Order: sequence, then C-alpha cells, then structure tokens
Amino acid sequence: MENRGEIRIADQVVAVIAGIAANGVDGVTTAASGFYEDIAKKITKKAAAKGVEVTILEDETIIDMRLRVRFGTRIDYVCRQVQERVKEDVETFTELYVREVNVKVDSIVLEQEEP
Repeated sequence: MENRGEIRIADQVVAVIAGIAANGVDGVTTAASGFYEDIAKKITKKAAAKGVEVTILEDETIIDMRLRVRFGTRIDYVCRQVQERVKEDVETFTELYVREVNVKVDSIVLEQEEP
C-alpha cells in the first residue's frame, strides 16, 4: 500500500471515545468531576473527556478514568464492563492498541441524586 503520510490521533479524541463508551455501561452514572455533566444535552470534547487521562506511547495506549456508579450495582462487574467496552471502542475507532484501562470509582450515587 502506498504511504500517503502520517496519521495522528490526539489524546483528547481518545479520551472522548473512552468517556462515551464508559457512559454506555449500565451502572455508570455521571462520572466523577463533571465527566458527563449532561451527555444527553450536548457531547463536547471537554465534557466527555473530563475524568479521563490518555497516554499514547509508540505502539500502545493506556487509559486512566474516574467514574461514579449507581448504588446497588456490583462495582467490580461494572468496572470490568467499562474496561472491556472502552478497550473495544477505542481499538475499533482508532486502531490503536489499548494495553490498559485503569478505572477508579470516585463515588456512589443514589438514584435521586442524579439530575
């Protein structure tokens, strides 16, 4: 195949993809520190990427994220689902290899606390 030049994907783009993927997992609520202040209203790079740190190395990617989960959910199960979904979506949309998805649960949210 002919080389047409270099392709680079910004860390911020990967963070947005990871944030959207995490929000799609049942049990994850608005993520910590305003991670998804109102995803239904408007998805912006800034809102979706809060709470997500991306490190793109030469041939692998590491993603660290903070989440809030709903009270009553199995935290370990939700976190594993987030890890799998984020890894799958980032690799599918960017073709970057994701080595790690590290998840930190910052808080538990009761249903009535959500906006």
